[in-house]
Amino acid sequence: MAFQTFEDESCAHEGKGRAAALRAEMLRQGVDGFIVPRADEHQNEYVAPHAERLKWLTGFSGSAGLAIVLGETAAIFVDGRYTVQVREQVDLSVFEYQHLIDAPAEVWVAAHLKSGQKLAYDAMLLTPRMVERFAKACSSVGATLVDRPNLIDRIWNGPELPQAKLSLYPEALAGETAASKIACVQAALVQAGRDALVVSDAHNVAWVFNIRGGDISHTPIPLCFALIPAKGAAKLFVDARKVPDVVSKSLAGLVEICPPSTLNAVLEAEAVAGHRVRLDAATAPAKFGQILAGLADTGADPIALMKAKKNATELKNTRKAHLRDAAALANFLCWFDGAAPRLQETEISAAKALEGFRRATGKLKDVSFPSIAGAGPNAAIPHYRVSEASNRKIGKGIFLIDSGAQYIDGTTDITRTLCVGSVTPEMRDRFTRVLKGHIAIARVVFPKGTSGAQIDALARHALWQAGLDFDHGTGHGVGVYLSVHEGPQRISKLGTVPLQEGMILSNEPGYYKAGAWGIRIENLIVVERRKIKGAEREMFGFETISFAPIDLRLVEVGLLDEIETAWLNTYHAAVLAKVGGKVSQEVRVWLENATRAI
Repeated sequence: MAFQTFEDESCAHEGKGRAAALRAEMLRQGVDGFIVPRADEHQNEYVAPHAERLKWLTGFSGSAGLAIVLGETAAIFVDGRYTVQVREQVDLSVFEYQHLIDAPAEVWVAAHLKSGQKLAYDAMLLTPRMVERFAKACSSVGATLVDRPNLIDRIWNGPELPQAKLSLYPEALAGETAASKIACVQAALVQAGRDALVVSDAHNVAWVFNIRGGDISHTPIPLCFALIPAKGAAKLFVDARKVPDVVSKSLAGLVEICPPSTLNAVLEAEAVAGHRVRLDAATAPAKFGQILAGLADTGADPIALMKAKKNATELKNTRKAHLRDAAALANFLCWFDGAAPRLQETEISAAKALEGFRRATGKLKDVSFPSIAGAGPNAAIPHYRVSEASNRKIGKGIFLIDSGAQYIDGTTDITRTLCVGSVTPEMRDRFTRVLKGHIAIARVVFPKGTSGAQIDALARHALWQAGLDFDHGTGHGVGVYLSVHEGPQRISKLGTVPLQEGMILSNEPGYYKAGAWGIRIENLIVVERRKIKGAEREMFGFETISFAPIDLRLVEVGLLDEIETAWLNTYHAAVLAKVGGKVSQEVRVWLENATRAI
């Protein structure tokens, strides 16, 4: 099976006609505007084709965004990752572009709605907090926010709901039974004084019941909801046709399989019984809050933190997956070093080649996200997604490839910035400053209770000294055969959750020269305990679990101090020791040179 990391988005988009069709439907429904988020009912990063409503309407294919269509005007809101992409994909004569952070959608609403007007939304696609913000904005100008069945679905004959079968995730890989996980959740509910938890994050459903699915690309989850009471059997709301006998038998006695159509009635029964029900503030549909009324408690789903702290079995298995992936990456890097100088390869051919090496392991389930393969100015777009229209030949200078794989025993994510032919002193300077930040994170030791926000600056210090910075977070959480972008752990200015033992994160500082080239160096790291002589507090550090050469041709050795040089040499020695025996003799010879001491 071939796993595409790109898509052809070169066809002209029909934004004007589709916006007109939506306006006609708004008129029929008696509303003056409609909110179209890039979201499904679970707020997933990747969504199934039937949920790509924003893309259908506007042409924008990024993983985060929102459009609002009013009678006379319309706008699309995306964050800084997609400022280039939105201009390439969206007809800006129909949708004005707004920065999601600098110009929030609710501020735009307050500036454009008029008194007495109605702004409609689908309560299954917005969270309670999002609804609260939009309602406040509408109220401030005398307008009203109203819930309506999705207007896009009335004018778009979209794809059918996915029907992928559920599968069991073996206890040998999970390291804990579903019964044990459910008991932990129920204990957390009792401690918090709650009667039940609605599990709206499909990743959490998959983790707590030790199941996986295939309803969306890149992440092996089933699209379903669950209800876990403080006492008694849990309920899994999923189409019974998607549940094989082996899954239903494994869950029997623990989990009742219920039709999705019964979920609202079950929540209504919870409300009638006066039960206090926890809804996940980040992923729960506002509709659930409306049904539960004052009995809903919006907060953090306790499963998210449980899932983030990997157990010993998960860590042992994900290390195996990373070593398998490291060998595939070494094969690719050796191939690239021979192919790229001929200047015949493209971003797409390179991405396909890397997928091919991963597929050759016989273990690849899917790529963990669409590969970011950027040559020249495309490398300066942090979340660039190559398409047939944007595909560039790999020329002299810098090539950046950020990619990952889904194996049943682990999820990988790694970025390498590669030298093609000659590079400039400026490129080496910036690369080395990014490397210094990467090393600073890899080496840091910190006390229990430290959050990612407190160490994020370490990744930026060498760049700051030269008046430089990067606009994305330094690291995100990563799952085990689940999401490559997992919370609540993160290393960023917004990372307020304390880092705990067993959490997996990325370490990926970067630098981007707009319109020219970009640099990022990424490994995955695991929070581990550290014994410090004389320490008065419990201390933690990071174990690096990604192993691939860092391109020495881009390193300005004079910018590294002795400790940084020693770290790089030690890391490269580990790469050779762990990967050298898993590749051919030809690749090993290449690897020996790529990991030589400096």
